[in-house]
Amino acid sequence: MTAHEGRVGRRRASSRAMLEEAACELFLEQTYAGTTIEQITQRAGVSRNTFFNYFAAKSDVLWSGVDDSVETLARELSNLPRGAHVMLGVRDALLATATQLTPGAIPLAITQWETMGVAEELQSSGLARFLRLASVLERHVAAAQLGSPARVPAQPAAFAVIAAAASAAGAWARAGIGRDPLVDYVAAAITPVCSGFEQVLGSASR
Repeated sequence: MTAHEGRVGRRRASSRAMLEEAACELFLEQTYAGTTIEQITQRAGVSRNTFFNYFAAKSDVLWSGVDDSVETLARELSNLPRGAHVMLGVRDALLATATQLTPGAIPLAITQWETMGVAEELQSSGLARFLRLASVLERHVAAAQLGSPARVPAQPAAFAVIAAAASAAGAWARAGIGRDPLVDYVAAAITPVCSGFEQVLGSASR
């Protein structure tokens, strides 16, 4: 009996978790391009329909956990106290979100992209995630400044902060075993950006 066959009868957390595990195993064994959705569902022991209950496409499996962070960020932003410094609040919300991205919640593809052969796919499908996160920030920054005489341009601010966070995630992934927590990389990257925009607001309001 193979190691995989020994796992088939074991009850695991959810069909989604089973699909994520099966996909990562297959991507490591035969690369992303060499793996089909059918192979993933067979390895996970679920139906093709079950796959599409959780993921719209094979590439979405690469970002499971990261996609959840979009909702987490929106929630953290909504929990910021009224009257808080806009861009410093953005920093705090992003750091709270990054803190929740523990190693178990970060897709293996982020750190094993070479072995899985997913470099191009991560770049392609990553753009949609970048834009989604930037959109959440843009709406918050715009809404938080309603009625304020001094305003930060919401879209450039959002894109600058998310670009810095994405760069930090890339540096974290390349750092290898023994790396510091992801949130430390994100803090170092976004704090100067958020502080810079906050200083512009302070200068304009004086």
